[in-house]
Amino acid sequence: MSDWLTTLEDETQACVLVTVAVVEGSGPREAGAKMRVTTRGQLDTIGGGHLELRAVEIAKTMLVTGNTQARLERFALGPSLGQCCGGVVWLAFEPVDAGLAAVLAALRERRQQDSWRLTAFDGAAAAALFDAAGKLIAGTGDQAPDTFSRERGAHVAQGMDGRRWLVDPILAPRAHLTLFGAGHVGAAIVRALAHLPCNVTWVDEREDMFPAQMPDNVRIAATDTPEEFVSMAPPGGSFLVMTHSHALDQRLTQAIMARDDAGWFGLIGSQTKRKQFEHRLQARGVPDERIAAMVCPIGMPGIRNKAPAVIAASVACQLLMVWEEAASAALAAPLRLVTASAPPRRKSRAAIHPL
Repeated sequence: MSDWLTTLEDETQACVLVTVAVVEGSGPREAGAKMRVTTRGQLDTIGGGHLELRAVEIAKTMLVTGNTQARLERFALGPSLGQCCGGVVWLAFEPVDAGLAAVLAALRERRQQDSWRLTAFDGAAAAALFDAAGKLIAGTGDQAPDTFSRERGAHVAQGMDGRRWLVDPILAPRAHLTLFGAGHVGAAIVRALAHLPCNVTWVDEREDMFPAQMPDNVRIAATDTPEEFVSMAPPGGSFLVMTHSHALDQRLTQAIMARDDAGWFGLIGSQTKRKQFEHRLQARGVPDERIAAMVCPIGMPGIRNKAPAVIAASVACQLLMVWEEAASAALAAPLRLVTASAPPRRKSRAAIHPL
């Protein structure tokens, strides 16, 4: 199943964007999860089960009847749908008109940049897209609320005049992995991360080792000086070293250890390799706590199969745990408000209140 932003074979085909706007209690997916529904099928998922089945039915009915009004629907998962989650989920149904189509097209070009999408539920159709500085990128912005939260997820806000808006942050992935080594395991890890919320810089000296087709979240670097890409990685970025040469592994390890702001670091190998590297790093004066943080062997404890696909699945789980913990820590920080600066808003719509 393709992701919700995937280009349809026929972009003129009518569709409805379904977004999890609010989750009260337990739900199958988090606020902000989306799918696009056409009369022929769907792109992505809001969690499956009876909720998704009902949402698809509603969206297809809107398409068949020509309903063009965005709407917000409440679903009690236990009483009305018989789902064991037991919470309450509010879904936004947005027919994709010309304005929303322009917003989605702009979002496809901004996957690596933070964006905020706003849609009105009441009154005339209105959809807008803003960048991180509050600049209008696409759609109609003269009626949108003029404040939104960088850290808060998707939610519904209400203007002083009672009009409700979906405020939907579409944030670029924060997780970044610099992966050294284009062998079988490296290629399997790239495939495992292809649809996960991360960006990967894939580095190797051998250009012919890289596949012809690359996932959208991967950038390759064929270089004779791979160590340079250690210094180019973002602060807090993750590193994974699995080249064809132990000597190169050693040089890369030393370069990573020299960065005080490096994040998670994994090194492929056995306990024997780890001991060898520990002794060499200690001889070069690397602090013991830095050496202890090096993950070698890589992968989840208890998984012993060494097939590339198995290693990749195990390492992907390991990285997701690291990245989700980092994301939770970032969300625990105090909220900062970003104010849209252009175009000017109507005074009565400036103050918003969560539902």
